[in-house]
Amino acid sequence: MKKIVLYLFIFVFAGTGCESFLDTESYTKKNSSNFPLNEDDAEQLLTGVYTTLSKGQESPGNTYFFTAELASDDRYGGGGENDKDFQVVTHLLYSNLDRYKSFWSAKYTGVARANMAISNLATIENEEVRNQKMGEALFLRAYTYFELVQLFGDIPFIERAPEDVDEAQTPPAQLPAKDIFAYIATDLKQAYEIMPSYPWNQLRSGTVTKWAAAGMLARVYLFYTGFYQESSLPTSEGEAITKDFVVGALDNCIANSGHGLIDDFRSLWPYTNSESKKDYEYAKEAPTWVKDGENKEHVFVIKNSHLGDWGTTIGFANQYSLYFAIRSGGKIDYHNTFPFGQGWGAGPVTPNLWNEWKEDEPDDIRRVASIYDVTTESTDYPFGEDAQMEETGFWQKKIIATTAYKANGVDLYNSFTSSTAYYGDGETDNFQLGHETDLIVVRHADILLMHSELTETTTGINAVRARAGLPPLASYSLAALQKERRYELAFEGLRWGDLRRWHIAEAALPRKYGQPIWNRGIATTMKPQQGGLAARYKATQGFMPIPQSEIDLANGALKQNPGWDIAPFVSWME
Repeated sequence: MKKIVLYLFIFVFAGTGCESFLDTESYTKKNSSNFPLNEDDAEQLLTGVYTTLSKGQESPGNTYFFTAELASDDRYGGGGENDKDFQVVTHLLYSNLDRYKSFWSAKYTGVARANMAISNLATIENEEVRNQKMGEALFLRAYTYFELVQLFGDIPFIERAPEDVDEAQTPPAQLPAKDIFAYIATDLKQAYEIMPSYPWNQLRSGTVTKWAAAGMLARVYLFYTGFYQESSLPTSEGEAITKDFVVGALDNCIANSGHGLIDDFRSLWPYTNSESKKDYEYAKEAPTWVKDGENKEHVFVIKNSHLGDWGTTIGFANQYSLYFAIRSGGKIDYHNTFPFGQGWGAGPVTPNLWNEWKEDEPDDIRRVASIYDVTTESTDYPFGEDAQMEETGFWQKKIIATTAYKANGVDLYNSFTSSTAYYGDGETDNFQLGHETDLIVVRHADILLMHSELTETTTGINAVRARAGLPPLASYSLAALQKERRYELAFEGLRWGDLRRWHIAEAALPRKYGQPIWNRGIATTMKPQQGGLAARYKATQGFMPIPQSEIDLANGALKQNPGWDIAPFVSWME
């Protein structure tokens, strides 16, 4: 808890200041009397908030997105034999009760910066600019809290920037997650209502829009009403956000945002980029990747940079592409797995997803477009390299190191973005830090599927199915909607939340057991641990452990989540 206060304290005194601290006009320094006044000032203030979105990728294995992927029924932990932090997630166990400390710190830094922005943006002189920038700040605070409550449940809540030193040093109270959802809803509703209706491509890529607020409000509404089995979403002002309001926001997005589905599902993913597809047989006939910043299907994304380094302020590479890529320890020839390259081997795809998908929709192009099967696409794939664990022979294709041939036609870029055809100089090519592609948080297909779920109609589902070359559904059913979301949105960080809000996690998760895997190249099957996943989910409800160091600092004011008092993880790997 002291760390949270420290972050607030540093930001207050190093940043824009606050009138309660300093009410004297300054002619040489920026403070609340003269900053922010215009769009450029607001951009500076908000940049610090946006950077916290990707800051967690310094330790991507400890983020909500990574956890949501490995905890779902569609992926295993994977990694090497020493990557216990990967493997415990898939069993809802732990190897280190402090593992989420970096994520916790990054998110509360984001909250503090968003609070400071919200406290100061009212001084913007242009009303339209003020509403846009205030909407961005409100969205970013809501999104940050949404990740926190999904991961941890009951958490400390900081409603606003502190007004004085004493308040900055007062530990915030741990509130029930249901109460925090009311604040999240209020922020998103206000953001949606005040932001201008700019077309999707009018603002710089990665900027929060009215349409992003509509989509995130729908996601929050569905999670809250489903997980907590409520009929509406409360606000901090005592009113309820109804289903009709949320549907209206999605209707507005669909009709007026300019967002839409691109023509071919395959060109959503980087392996169809112009450099890689020339030599990737599967993608040669596919339309070329629609680049980040130019894709109308992207409603909200987190920007990444190949210029970043571990922990610098320049920016961060898409480290998920590294963590989810194929592990080898230098023993795999990545020409044989082209265009999928080197990484840490996290998140092998469960065989049951591949098999159930084939059984449900044998003609669905999205299956092969989303999953790499080493038995059919690799020319020579050795199992167990670099002590790879929970290996299945299936890797996802959406967020993964994607290689390309250099000009000599022999050597490979570790990432196609290092080529001069994209963002690189053709020389600098770091396999750990060279992945620049955006992380897609909300795309239009999800908007359509949420609309179908809320209205119990087939319009959105059938639009998504038509893009995949599948016949329309004659009538709506929740079961059909659940399958469509599983297949369309696989590996995009949403399946875990869907399992939880539909209350099907206890039944779905044990399907991971009995599936064929390889540990260090030895064939075996996935086995239950510590009572099995149904029992572990029942004990934890899917919430992860609050960092123990924060609990220790809180002196009893912060309580650990249920289910995390079990004995520490002990290696079970064969």
